Amino acid sequence: MISYPARTRQSSQNSNFTDPFTSRPVSPLPTPSPTSQTPLSHSASSSRVLLLDHNSPTSSRPQTPRPYYTHDSFASSQSTLLGVNGYPSPNPEKYLENDNYSTYTTKSRHTNTFEKRHDEKSYTIETIATHDDVEFLPPWKRNLYRLSPIFTFLAVAAYFTYYAYRIHCTVYAQRAYHKIYVMAWLFIAAEGCVACPALLHQLYQMLSIRGRSRPKLRIRGEDVPTVDVFITCCGEDVDIVLDTTRAACAVDYPQERFRVVILDDGKDAELEKACNNLSIEYPNLFYHARIKIKGVPHHFKAGNLTGGTDFVTKLDGGEGEYIAALDADMIPEPDWLRAIIAHMVIDPKMALVCPPQLFYNVPDNDPLVQSLDTFVHVMEPTKDANGVAWCTGSGYAIRRSALESIGGWPVGSLAEDTFTSSLLLGSGWKTAFCHEGLQYGTVPDTFTGHLKQRTRWTLGTLQTALKLKFCLFGDLVKGMSFFARLSAFVFAIDAFFKIFLLIALLTIPIVLISGGQLVAYSDNNQLRWQIRLCFASLILTRLNEWITYLPSGYRLAQRDTGAQMWMAPFHAMTIVRSFILPSWLGGKAMAFSSSGSIKSELNERDPKLRAPLFTRLKVTLWDCNVYLHLLYIIFVVTAVTYSTVIGITKSDGIHSLLIYLLTHAFWPPMLWLLCVTACAEPIKYAIWPPTMPDREELLERDVKTGIARPKESWKKTRYGKLTFWHETQYSGVTIFTSVVFFGAFFV
Repeated sequence: MISYPARTRQSSQNSNFTDPFTSRPVSPLPTPSPTSQTPLSHSASSSRVLLLDHNSPTSSRPQTPRPYYTHDSFASSQSTLLGVNGYPSPNPEKYLENDNYSTYTTKSRHTNTFEKRHDEKSYTIETIATHDDVEFLPPWKRNLYRLSPIFTFLAVAAYFTYYAYRIHCTVYAQRAYHKIYVMAWLFIAAEGCVACPALLHQLYQMLSIRGRSRPKLRIRGEDVPTVDVFITCCGEDVDIVLDTTRAACAVDYPQERFRVVILDDGKDAELEKACNNLSIEYPNLFYHARIKIKGVPHHFKAGNLTGGTDFVTKLDGGEGEYIAALDADMIPEPDWLRAIIAHMVIDPKMALVCPPQLFYNVPDNDPLVQSLDTFVHVMEPTKDANGVAWCTGSGYAIRRSALESIGGWPVGSLAEDTFTSSLLLGSGWKTAFCHEGLQYGTVPDTFTGHLKQRTRWTLGTLQTALKLKFCLFGDLVKGMSFFARLSAFVFAIDAFFKIFLLIALLTIPIVLISGGQLVAYSDNNQLRWQIRLCFASLILTRLNEWITYLPSGYRLAQRDTGAQMWMAPFHAMTIVRSFILPSWLGGKAMAFSSSGSIKSELNERDPKLRAPLFTRLKVTLWDCNVYLHLLYIIFVVTAVTYSTVIGITKSDGIHSLLIYLLTHAFWPPMLWLLCVTACAEPIKYAIWPPTMPDREELLERDVKTGIARPKESWKKTRYGKLTFWHETQYSGVTIFTSVVFFGAFFV
């Protein structure tokens, strides 16, 4: 066990955000500032009265209104809003609009030691293991994974060589035959647009050749920093929120050094009552629902977080040194806080530490590829190796002084998590990724919920990129390192290029049905070398995929690529409607809805409540626009059939027929086959949806405390025999390319 000296604490009770960036809004609700504080009573329960002057000028960081909140350990309490005329809740906004002053009181019986700041040298940090990802990467995998940048370089070099030679052959073919191969150029352009973001990602992967080394740490003892744990919710099922709340209240951390605050943006009366009842057992539990004034932007989750950040300054002991946030469905492990706070205190410049988002309700075979294994096990560790870890949205801890230094929670983006981490990096702070299984939540259990969640993420990434000018220049990113700028640029471009992925998907059948030639060449020698380079590129790409996806499992590699293909139309439509189309042509901003609050009448994963097949097909194909995927499949099959028939009718021998088929529909690796298989996934899902047990069956619940945690068997993605189809398909394509490669020596 070793002790790390931590930073000298810069603390002041009831501190406010100072020096916000003037180039962006920093707080969602411009409401009045407190003008005075008057004690209500001299009882043991401390009280505060805030008189809010609605005609006074706002402060530099607008405050979120605080409702009357009673926190009593001996009775079930209620939240009541009282103005000077005694108006009751739950509709305080209309009274706020008419009254000049309103009075709010806050009571708390929670005894904490938040006012006490420990000497940083007193913190004891234990190193559990040399690597925090020991549970995901055993030694043999770790040693092999170190070769990933090398194989990435070889795969990129092989593809660039093949791609450049394709262009060279097309130019020479035009000179030799005195014609322009329009369709070949179209195919090359579409292929380049698709390859661009992938190559940028691979380039970024190569830059992490130095590897990632972050130890597995725990902060020990009772001398620990103070933490405000926020559970953000908005319309989720009460039982889901309460499971997260119980687990958060029961984490292995001194109770007087942390408090849990439910930030309810849905103002659910049932949740409030349940929270107040639960606070009898956990006196460090609080409930807060901010007031949303009509006509004033609420700024979604960022606004909710801002309300909570301000709310805790008025509680006994003031605000905590750190803020930790959990999504409503994310159940933390017992050592969650001790793990992430340990990484914070050893480095005074560490602003944010985030663990991966893992899930316990992913169906067998994960048909929609809903797990985030690719991001949290492959991409995020790579970013962390380069010192630019992004906030993963839940389970993270942020240094309050760092948050204040950037002006508070940033608004104007649906991805407030990546926006926050980008601003921290831009201000010279550090971020870290703690690669441990410290929280487990739920994925959307409906097809519509999955679509809304993923398109919202894409839109939020682009919104953040535009506000930060793609992290290329500007005051907001002046403190960013080269790696941070490159990372932000790569992920933003990847989101934008989803439009070009859709164009590329359409290019292949268009070229085939027009009778165009995918591959141009001037002589057989050029054709042979194109085949050889294509084979080398494919083999090295397969090897690179196998090594790169070791942390998450190779089986996920190609399935993740397929999911990006069938999601491309949804991403493209979201981007076009939100950024390109004017309102009179159907353009509109995407509304925010929390993933857990999205409901569906299909109940497709519930064997008892599942809608009939016709209803599922109607909603999926028509309402969700999956008919586009069906039309695309028909279009591709028709184009391939037509091209093949034309080849058979025009060829005068077996040799010319094989050459025609090879340079048209069957050029390896037959991308049209992979596209058709990918686009069939949502249709297959509608016909044969997965069956999931009730959520309670996925949990182990303590009958005495009511605390529930996911069963070990449901913490991991489970694959069945059906997933071998994907590998069979790609193995077949690889074998076909190999046969063509060896056959080229005899042609």
